[in-house]
Amino acid sequence: MTTHCHFTVPRVKQVRVITDTDFFNEADDPFAVAQALLSPKFDNIALVAAHCGRGAEQMEESYRGLQDMVAAMALDEPATILHGAPHALPNQTTPVVSKGAECIVREAMKDDDRPLFVLLLGPLTDLASALLMEPRIAGRVTAIWIGGGAYPVGGPEFNLGNDIAAVNVVFGSTMAVWQVPKNVYEMMPVSLAELDCKVRPQGTLGRWLFDQLDAYNQSDSAAASTFRTGETWVLGDNPAPGLLLYEHRFAFDWVPAPYITADQTYAAVGRNRPIRVYRNIDSRLILDDLYAKLALYARYMEGASC
Repeated sequence: MTTHCHFTVPRVKQVRVITDTDFFNEADDPFAVAQALLSPKFDNIALVAAHCGRGAEQMEESYRGLQDMVAAMALDEPATILHGAPHALPNQTTPVVSKGAECIVREAMKDDDRPLFVLLLGPLTDLASALLMEPRIAGRVTAIWIGGGAYPVGGPEFNLGNDIAAVNVVFGSTMAVWQVPKNVYEMMPVSLAELDCKVRPQGTLGRWLFDQLDAYNQSDSAAASTFRTGETWVLGDNPAPGLLLYEHRFAFDWVPAPYITADQTYAAVGRNRPIRVYRNIDSRLILDDLYAKLALYARYMEGASC
């Protein structure tokens, strides 16, 4: 547990968390990972480097990126960083075994009365693999997934498109799922001026977070984007830790999990058990919590170095 806050979370409210992230893909994942690591409510079991649909090297770069950010944080207790799958599932019955998937199985089967959540900021490959490796985890894990198109039709979305088979494995199971689709996670816009004022001044970590986003904003990939403006970004992964801080209990619908077709549309709705599908989130709460925790951690680190 982190020690930089002046409040204590009762053990009965604490949760175990595994964060699975395609960290290298673009610049928003680090903000969500930081918020998870700085939340006293979370017992952060592990960070898992996920692929982002473009080969094993991208997963390795996500792994190295997690190492860099954790080093910048100088945590009292080093975070466990694990390799996830280097590629998508080959089909809906064959897992891609990795240290990350094995960790999910091991933690899910552990005798611990605190609930286990897996925060998924990219594809569902590692969670689906864990489920195929040990089906009993379905009743012992809650998945919070940033991904999928808007309901009721769906459509192309990056995280979904990187492993459609994995989504069908998870959606076809009995596992509890909280889905934050594209139209909802894009409710997290920020300006770079806002981040320059509220994130960059917050110690080594704040500067690291801002600088990596600013660098990505200068990249050819960002320049080619039709929705990047040059002065704004979307911290679309932060609803994953944010929903564990405040679950927005009147902001979701129970929707039978759909079967996902090859073109990423939602078909056969009604075939699977219901999942939570969020229709909105409180971006003010999530962002202000992020900014406050970065400031508190910067002060804590400054005091620790004196």
